[in-house]
Amino acid sequence: MSEVVDTLSDGAKVKKRNLRMRACDEKDEKGKLCAGHLKRWYFFGEEVKRKFGSHAEIYRCDRCKTLYLPNPDEPPRSGTLSY
Repeated sequence: MSEVVDTLSDGAKVKKRNLRMRACDEKDEKGKLCAGHLKRWYFFGEEVKRKFGSHAEIYRCDRCKTLYLPNPDEPPRSGTLSY
């Protein structure tokens, strides 16, 4: 289970990703796992920019809209791919 870092004013949770995490680990009221795909989110609002920076690496669950910050032990995925 990922640790909750912050909660935004609209109620969205901000969590830190686990190593190699690709799916959301948020549980609903009944205890059911969301398991939505985490996608890189580029167009976040002013509150997220103010708290984490305008060029922050943010991921968002496509089902429950929980935000995830990258794991500090993983290399950043912001760079371009080189073959």
